[in-house]
Amino acid sequence: MSAIEQVQIPEKLFYRINEVATITQVKPYVLRYWETEFPTLAPEKDDNDQRRYRKGDIEVVLQIKRLLYEEKFTIAGARKQLKEMGSNHGAATAAARSASGPAPVKVDLDRFQRISTSLGDLRRDLTELYRLISQ
Repeated sequence: MSAIEQVQIPEKLFYRINEVATITQVKPYVLRYWETEFPTLAPEKDDNDQRRYRKGDIEVVLQIKRLLYEEKFTIAGARKQLKEMGSNHGAATAAARSASGPAPVKVDLDRFQRISTSLGDLRRDLTELYRLISQ
C-alpha cells in the first residue's frame, strides 16, 4: 500500500487550497498548475474567486500525485490514465450516488429559529425606520 493510499481526509464539505496542500503534501502552486493540465481537477470557486475543493477533488489530486510521483507517468500519460479510469468508474460512481440518495444535512433548529427571529426583528426595525424617514 502506498503512502498516498493511507492519507486521511477530514470530513468537511469544502477545503481551501492550503488545506488541500497540507493533506496531500502538494504545494499550492503545483495544485494550481495541475488544474490547468487535468480537466478532471476543477474545484469550484466561491464569490471571492477562492478555490473550494471537495473530497472528490482531493482524491483526484492524490491519484495525480500517485501517477506522477510513484508510477512516473508524464503529465500527458497521467491525463490519459485518469481519463480512462474515469470512464471505467463513471457509471459505477453515478449509480452508487443515485442509489444512496442525497447526503443527509445536519440542521441546528435552535440556531435557525434564533436567526429567523433576529431577521424578523431587523425587518420590523427597518420598516419602522423607513416609515419615520418617509414622513
